[in-house]
This record gives sequence, C-alpha cells and structure tokens, in this order.
Amino acid sequence: MSGRYFSQTRSLTYSYFFSLPLFLLYESLIRISNIGTVQPVRISVDIWFQQLFAFAGLDALTAALGIAFLVGAVILFRQRDRLPSLKPRYFLYLLLESAVYAIVFSTLITNFLDLILQMDISQNSASLSKIQLFALSLGAGLYEELFFRVILVSVLFILLIRFFDNKNVAYVYSAIIAAVIFSGVHYVGAFADAWSLNSFLYRFIFGLTLNLIYVIRGFGCAAWTHALYDVLVVFKM
Repeated sequence: MSGRYFSQTRSLTYSYFFSLPLFLLYESLIRISNIGTVQPVRISVDIWFQQLFAFAGLDALTAALGIAFLVGAVILFRQRDRLPSLKPRYFLYLLLESAVYAIVFSTLITNFLDLILQMDISQNSASLSKIQLFALSLGAGLYEELFFRVILVSVLFILLIRFFDNKNVAYVYSAIIAAVIFSGVHYVGAFADAWSLNSFLYRFIFGLTLNLIYVIRGFGCAAWTHALYDVLVVFKM
C-alpha cells in the first residue's frame, strides 16, 4: 500500500464511512436476536448511552441515529473538498488491515504474557446465541472504542494537561488510565467475565494497542480491529 493510502485513510471522512456499517449491523442484528427474549442483550457501553438518552427523555435508537447523522453531516461538510477523492477500494484495504492488526497484535500480546504468566482468558458467553455473539462483537468494536478511546481519553487528557507541561506525557497517562478502566469494565455486569490477573493484563495491553491504532490509523480502523478480534475470539477462529 502506498503512502497516499495511509495518509488519506486517517481522515475523519474515511473513519466515519468505515465505522458506519458497524453501527447499522449491530443495531439491526441485536434487535433481531433479542426478539422473544426475556432479558435483551446489549453492549454495556451501549446501555450507558441508552440510559443517558432515557434520562434526557429521548428514544435511544432515534437519538443514536440522529447523532450519527449529525456527526456525519458535520464531517462531510468540513471535508467536502476531499469527497471526490474517496476511493471505494480503500475501504476493503482498511478491512484487511484491521483484520491483520486483530490477528497479529492479539497473537503478540498472548505470546508476551505467556512469558510472564500462564494465560487463562475466559469468556462468559455460553448462554448467548451465535447471532447475539456476532452482534455484540461488532457493538464492542464500535461503542467501546467510541467511549474508551475517543471520549474517555479525551476527557482524561483535558483534566491531566493541567498537571503536566508536556502534552505527550498527559496523553500517555490518559491512555493508561483509560486502558485500566477498559479492562476493568469486562468484570462488571450480567455477562461479566470471572476475574483473573491474566485476562486483566491482556485487556489492558490490548486497550493500549487499540489506542495506538486509533492515534496512528484513526477511529474506524481501531473500531474494526476491536470488532474483528472479538469475532475471532468468540467463534474461536
């Protein structure tokens, strides 16, 4: 791939169009899979957003679609001069690139932890259907990256920059704290994993890796890397 590919696909326009299918697929599949279920299944971060919308008196789906449309409209307006240069094949390249990251980085992290710990990463998913697992994998990539990489790291950076003269140092601390919270959230809720230091460290390092991908390659690539990794794990591919 050329340098032009890497420079262009870091833009907000590519990230928006690339991550939009994750949103649409997750919302569609999660509703189909929850038909007739007593306890609807959704990603924890998605539930947080839904509760926030409900508190504001808004319908969750309508609000999510409205925000997605508004964000897209702002991005497309601000980068309207770049729209003619969008290349459809680049989205396929981005998907392949994300798949490579999902496989390579998860393998490297596993091998690294094998040197210091005996891996025991559990997944509490026996009670879920295949379509629910697939939908949750896509939703995790989108919503968890949006919250932990975009929102949380940004908020932490704004708070910590007051205590550090160097912006890079403030950002590193923000990424580390966000990665700790990202890992810890997986042990909370109805479908939480059983606590183990091994799985906590794995997710902590993976969270830092996803933050690196987000900074270097953009939100869309980080979201798809996360989603494809989860698909690989839950279906043991």
